[in-house]
Amino acid sequence: MATASLAKPFISGLLPENRTARLAMQVGLAIVGTLFLTLTAKTKVFLGPVDISLGTLGIFLIAALFGSRLGLATILLYMAEGAAGLPVFQSSPEKGVGLLYMMGTTGGYLAGYVVAATVVGLAADRGWDRNPFKIGAAMVAGEVAIMGLGFAWLAMLIGSETAFTAGVVPFLLADAIKVALAASLVAAIRALRA
Repeated sequence: MATASLAKPFISGLLPENRTARLAMQVGLAIVGTLFLTLTAKTKVFLGPVDISLGTLGIFLIAALFGSRLGLATILLYMAEGAAGLPVFQSSPEKGVGLLYMMGTTGGYLAGYVVAATVVGLAADRGWDRNPFKIGAAMVAGEVAIMGLGFAWLAMLIGSETAFTAGVVPFLLADAIKVALAASLVAAIRALRA
């Protein structure tokens, strides 16, 4: 139990001790994190009837490496950028920008990103990022939150049967692969500092 209370997310070991320098670096990391999230959201893999973005992979990596506070702050900054009209999301600007885009069919998934970042970040704060199976379990819980909120929002817009067959089923295999990849990457990055 003492190990869990002493655990810190990966990034905390790289931050300076000076309070001002630490805050400046955290702000810089959050901005770089939103750029990384934009890049992963815009990276699409075409599989069958739907295109799969790497956005959830980005969410999981940021949350696991940054921890709950900085990870959540990064995700919220990303959401604020999107709400302000910056084309940071997967299908923006093609399918709209700003709050209109966020209230569309992807709105529930975006809300799920916030929940997933919190769950995975809290797991990293407790040292779960040192074990690929533990952080992987947290990522699975985060994925359930993303899919659950995405499905619920879509069901309100297009009905539950269509929401499930179009908004959940086509993504299950790809998202399982992204969880496994993210957990493996976090464990590999953590091993570099061991």
